[in-house]
Amino acid sequence: LKTFEGYNGTIFAYGQTGSGKSWSMAGAPDPPELRGITPRMNEALFEKIAEEQVGTKRFLVMCSYFEIYNEIIFDLLNPVADRAKLGGGLQIKEHPVMGIYVKDLTEIVAESAKKLEDLLDNGMKNRAVSSTMMNSVSSRSHSIFTIKVHQKDDEDSTKSVFAKLNLVDLAGSERQKGTGATGQTLKEGA
Repeated sequence: LKTFEGYNGTIFAYGQTGSGKSWSMAGAPDPPELRGITPRMNEALFEKIAEEQVGTKRFLVMCSYFEIYNEIIFDLLNPVADRAKLGGGLQIKEHPVMGIYVKDLTEIVAESAKKLEDLLDNGMKNRAVSSTMMNSVSSRSHSIFTIKVHQKDDEDSTKSVFAKLNLVDLAGSERQKGTGATGQTLKEGA
């Protein structure tokens, strides 16, 4: 994990509807060999923290999860009951030090891989899905699960390292004819 060396990273799942993007990212909880990239990454992250967190070295892991649905950003960790009331959704901003960020996006501290998986599972339940001829539960949005890792040494502030890991599940790319999508579902795929 280059994250521990201060490198930001992004893993994309891209492909046609029904090709297994969401499955590749999430997988199934049991048996363990069917777990996806995200749960495996979470486990590896906290195993590495357990190895590295010795002496005065400390770690803080935070995560956020949002989706872009019909060009509107929604917080998957703090969903609104009625999306129509949210209007234009969350806003993308730029800060001279922080860079690009989503204003008012919920960030939650995670102390374990289990906590990260629980947050991911809860967020997945809030994603926009619809049925097409290619997939009965097709993700209709792009989702981004971001894990921020801040490591610092209480004795040596020069050893402070910060990095972000983005796990991205893109909405399916498809030809309209093959999906049988109409109405709102067609608009979502456009």
